[in-house]
Amino acid sequence: MNAAGHADVALVTGAARGLGAAIARALHRDGMRILVADVAIDAAVDIAAELDPSGATARPLLLDVRDKQGFVDALAAAADWKGIDVLVNNAALAFTTPAMEIGGDEFDAVMAVNLRGPFYASQVIGAHLRGKGYGRIVNIASQAGQMGGTVTGGHYAASKAGLIGLTKYFAREFSGTGVTVNAVSPGPIDLPTVRAGVPAEKLAALEASMPVRRLGEAQEIADAVALLASRRMGYVTGATWDLNGGTLMR
Repeated sequence: MNAAGHADVALVTGAARGLGAAIARALHRDGMRILVADVAIDAAVDIAAELDPSGATARPLLLDVRDKQGFVDALAAAADWKGIDVLVNNAALAFTTPAMEIGGDEFDAVMAVNLRGPFYASQVIGAHLRGKGYGRIVNIASQAGQMGGTVTGGHYAASKAGLIGLTKYFAREFSGTGVTVNAVSPGPIDLPTVRAGVPAEKLAALEASMPVRRLGEAQEIADAVALLASRRMGYVTGATWDLNGGTLMR
């Protein structure tokens, strides 16, 4: 709740499925109003209806993160909710193409969604949050961006490494304004897209190599995002939270 007693408003990109949907559910569970933003608008409609069939606390939003204007439109969509308080940059594009086979178009496509999108969002929504004197930005990075990737392509790993750098940059940019900027960096997560895209024997070997001996659950990542997005976490900014089953112990 903000000072006026209203529930905070969260914009979650890529919220129509997988980890994004889990994050939207966790934030809604914690009392936030949600803009369920995705290019897959039919799926976004379904998630918003699941959260609140009345539409009072959850709305679908067609949003292509590659287009800066989309974030301006998102602010307009939340105008009657008094704007946005929380931004979760979750939308991502991943391919497993071997690095030596990645072409320019595929490389640019990954960077446009995974890095340019959060940059545009942080510019537009971040300026709005700074004007309000309060806000939370949470970027969904990846273990791949810290160790060069295991099952994803080199372009994905590079984009997520860039996102960690961008997190620190904007944390400094918004310092002293009431806006915090953090990242969560998941290891392998048990999602249908992961099961479908990675050979079973490779996943089994990956699980066996992890201290916790299993993949992460989307809910575990979503709960960490919900904590960083809350008003209780004003002392944390510029941080990257590792959620990887102990794989990157330092």
